Amino acid sequence: MEGLGINLGYLLVQILGIIVILAIMKEFAYEPVLRTLEERQARIAKGLEDARQAAIARDNADEEAKKILDAARAEAARQRQQAAEQAEEARKGAVRQAENQAREIVAQARIEAEEERNRILSDLRSQVASIAIAATGKLVQESLDEQRQRGLVDNFLAAPPAGISDLSGESAIVTSALPLTDREQSRIQSMLNVDSVDFRVNPAILGGLIIRVGDQVVDDSVARQLGAMRESLV
Repeated sequence: MEGLGINLGYLLVQILGIIVILAIMKEFAYEPVLRTLEERQARIAKGLEDARQAAIARDNADEEAKKILDAARAEAARQRQQAAEQAEEARKGAVRQAENQAREIVAQARIEAEEERNRILSDLRSQVASIAIAATGKLVQESLDEQRQRGLVDNFLAAPPAGISDLSGESAIVTSALPLTDREQSRIQSMLNVDSVDFRVNPAILGGLIIRVGDQVVDDSVARQLGAMRESLV
């Protein structure tokens, strides 16, 4: 070794020094740095895992929030539809109620108008009777007592037509030119073979009665008699 110019002792000292330095570096530099790198790598890995979990949680939260919003929108739409249906039903109910009230008002007005007309016609009956009696007196050239006068007027307005007893059915409609008295209504009703009678007033028939039972009709009105006379004269 000396022939090669190498001092063995010095070489050993250098090798030992290098070994010592390496041991020191390993103990105080390499291993701490390695541990630091490993810890850092672990922190990075943990951070990445936490970020991945956070991303998953965020995605789940977004999905859950979307579901909640969709459910809220669906519920709001359902409530709006229900409110619209209820409003429409309330509107229809109000319209039906108004229509019913209008029909009731019209029907009541019609009844009141008919009652007022019948009342006026009833008041006119005495005047009609006076005119008819005066005309009859002039025609027969003689005076009539009150009973005879009253009988003529009653016959003119409410004489039961021939064949009335042959009518039968559930109900009858009796039409007169002027309202009949209770006595006249009772007499006619007793002559009909029906369960109920509806008495109506139509001044256009002039006098006499028109009685309808189902499809059976007995027309003894003055208007029909005048029409028949016109046809016979033509």
